[in-house]
This record gives sequence, structure tokens and C-alpha cells, in this order.
Amino acid sequence: MELRTLRYFLAVAQARTISAAAEALHVTQPTLSRQMQELEEELGKTLFLRGKRSITLTEEGTFFRKRAQEILSLLEKTTAELRAPDELLSGDIHIGGGETDAIRLIARAARRMRQDHPQVTFHIFSGNAEDVMEKIDRDLVDFGLFIEPVDLSGYEFFRLPVKDRWGVLMRKDAPLAARTSVSPADLRGLPLLVSRQNMVNNEVAGWLGETHDALQVVATYNLLYSASIMVEEGLGYALCLDRIIRLPEDGPLCFRPLRPAMEVGLNVAWKKQQLFSKPARVFLEYLKASLWGGPAAEGVAAAGASQDDPATA
Repeated sequence: MELRTLRYFLAVAQARTISAAAEALHVTQPTLSRQMQELEEELGKTLFLRGKRSITLTEEGTFFRKRAQEILSLLEKTTAELRAPDELLSGDIHIGGGETDAIRLIARAARRMRQDHPQVTFHIFSGNAEDVMEKIDRDLVDFGLFIEPVDLSGYEFFRLPVKDRWGVLMRKDAPLAARTSVSPADLRGLPLLVSRQNMVNNEVAGWLGETHDALQVVATYNLLYSASIMVEEGLGYALCLDRIIRLPEDGPLCFRPLRPAMEVGLNVAWKKQQLFSKPARVFLEYLKASLWGGPAAEGVAAAGASQDDPATA
């Protein structure tokens, strides 16, 4: 299977017609149609459902599209790293993470590195822990920013010197908005929007003193912005971390912290025995210097710290 075939397949999946994809690729329709038939024969799977006016992907086709995108993305990332001039620090750094105000720490280190090395470009992916771990495992991101609780036993990591606190996002006209904090008793029986991550939900359920199944969950969310719109429209109360959504004084929403307080740690992690690109190795030194002081490395630094790194103590 050639890389060209993967690009052809993705073009057809996006255009949803052979004619439109062939025009975009500057190939003939018979050539493209034959390539897709040969691809299906090679895989032994039907990738397309061919209708009269458009083409849709089968379940196997959807899975193959995801893998094809990952393969080409990894190829482009690797090629860019190898082509970077030795005398000039340039290239791409890929960072994934959950929604947290702690991304500011990453941003500060990135800004300082860009001041010294303006040819470096950062790419940020937002997603839950499972999404980010998958991308780390497939070498699609260099570092992940993880919110506890999370199992990082299979990764190198260090803990950031900050914590996030849990609370409730609600409308200002909600009865609980008159309180300065929210207790477990305040939330029982209320419609809740909660994170999709099982470990996070178990932590929240433990704070409430109930099993997750006993909660009145009306919706789950992956990223908080959409959940905040649902809260604004009166669907319920969102259990979330503080300082993710900006809450202007004249806005309709407010945040109230949990009581007793529930704070969580944050970790930067990467693949064990990871062979970092030069920009990624240097960025790790900038991040450490930004967090704990000391000069940032100008050259290629060691691959990084682990949870036993004395700088994190």
C-alpha cells in the first residue's frame, strides 16, 4: 500500500464523490475509482457505500480513515523534524491536554522559547485523558497535560506546582448562586452535567458520598464550552474545574467551589523512552526553567524527567 493511496482515499472520503475527489487530485475518475477498488481488495473490506449521488464510509472505512490520517500526520511530523537545519532550532512541538487554567504554564514556557527560537511552532490538541494518551502512544503528540485522577504508570511525567479546584458552574439566577460554596447535600437531586471520564466521575461521586449511578446526570461533556451553553439554557448544573470558562461580571453564569474543597493535581507526561525531536527536548528544559527557575537549555537537552525528578520534589 502506497502513501499516495492513503491520500487518494482521504480525498474521496472528504469529497464524498469520485468525480470531485479526482478533480481535486488532478487524476482521472477511472484511475481513482480503480485505486479505491484495489485498496478494498487489498484490505479485504468494503470501505465505501456507493450511492447514486454520493459515497459514504462504512464502519471499516471510518476506522481506516482515522488510521490513514494518523499515518500521514506522523509522516509529515517526522519529515519536518528531519529536514530542520542543524544550525537552526526549528520545527513543531505537539502538546495535548485537558481543559485547565494550568495551560498558562505551558504557554509561558512556549512564549519564552519562541522569543529565542522563532522558527518553532506549537500545535495544541484539546481532549480528555484517553484521547491524549492515545495520541502520545501513536507519537502524534510530544507531551500531554493531565488532570488528576489519571493513571500515568506507563509514562514519564512530573507534577506541576499548581492545583485546580472543582466546583459547580450555574446560572446566576439559580438558588445555589446565593451561596459562596456548594456542599454534597446541596447537589443531591439536582440535574447535573458531568465529565465523560470514568475516573473523574468516580472521584466526584466519592466526594458526594454516592455512587455515580445515584446521581441525576442529565448530560455528559468532553469540553466545557458546550456544557456551559447548556447550563446557560437551563439544562442543569455543570460539575467542572475553575477558571476554564471566562465569567464576565455582566454574564449569566457563575462558579461556586465545592465544600469541602476538592483540589486536583496536574501532570506533564510523555512516552517512556521517547525519542524526542530536538525542539521537543529543548522545550522540556524551557518548561522546567519556567516552573522552577534556572537557565533554559540552548542546546539539545536530556530526554526529560520522571516522577522521581528531584526538581519536582
